[in-house]
Amino acid sequence: MSRIDAHHHVWDLSARPHAWLERRAMEPVRRTFTLDDLAGPAAAAGVSRTVLVQVVADPAETREFLALAAGSPLVAGVVGWIDLTAPDAADALAELTALPGGLVGVRHGVQSEPDPAWLNRPDVRRGLAAVAAAGLAYDLLTLPHQLPAAIDTVTALPELTFVLDHLSKPPIAAGELEPWRGRIRQLAERPNVFCKLSGLVTEADWTGWRVDDLRPYAEVVLEAFGPERVMFGSDWPVCLLAAEYGQVSRAADELCAGLSEAERAEVFAGTARRAYRLEG
Repeated sequence: MSRIDAHHHVWDLSARPHAWLERRAMEPVRRTFTLDDLAGPAAAAGVSRTVLVQVVADPAETREFLALAAGSPLVAGVVGWIDLTAPDAADALAELTALPGGLVGVRHGVQSEPDPAWLNRPDVRRGLAAVAAAGLAYDLLTLPHQLPAAIDTVTALPELTFVLDHLSKPPIAAGELEPWRGRIRQLAERPNVFCKLSGLVTEADWTGWRVDDLRPYAEVVLEAFGPERVMFGSDWPVCLLAAEYGQVSRAADELCAGLSEAERAEVFAGTARRAYRLEG
């Protein structure tokens, strides 16, 4: 089965600063990562196409990512960044969608916003409506305490496809399920929301995680969303803080071992293809 990795990054530290990498804990990944670095591990895991996801709040990065995608058979689409709150958000989207490479979605680091209701702001909602009008998806990068605003937002914008990144980063290392689980179930009631089975290893104990530590959280999303709305993502190279690419891929296999062959095909390819309207 040919696989799609629906969530990975690259970054070039010579192109722009990445303040988030300056934290001491980030030292193992504080270097440049390229598509060439990804190609080998991805191929070994059976991944033939990927979705390249924004890292910093800079439209120049999105243009660079689109250029990378246009020149690479590996990248099927790009989730980029625009300022959702800008009055000209629709124009910014039109400019980016006209470029080769395939803009398939937009993301903002909501997890870093101090206002837990940031998604409910009128200017943000206006920008999200522009994303919907452009025929793109919106990646939700939230923390568990921001899920109530996410629930309100996906309900208010049923015409927009939302993709929840990293299960909204549940407290796996602490072994806690509530209130995250209840909020995830509420979010999953909205049919316009998909969920990425990604980012789990870095929410667990980096040095001692086991697949069984991840299993309760994966089971929640697989039950709540169904395999047809869950997609595999490696979160490479961030995942390298806790696991190699192959380990992440094998963990996902174990977490999905109880699914049928058709359901696994959804998680590892079909869901991403539909959510992001990927070609091929």
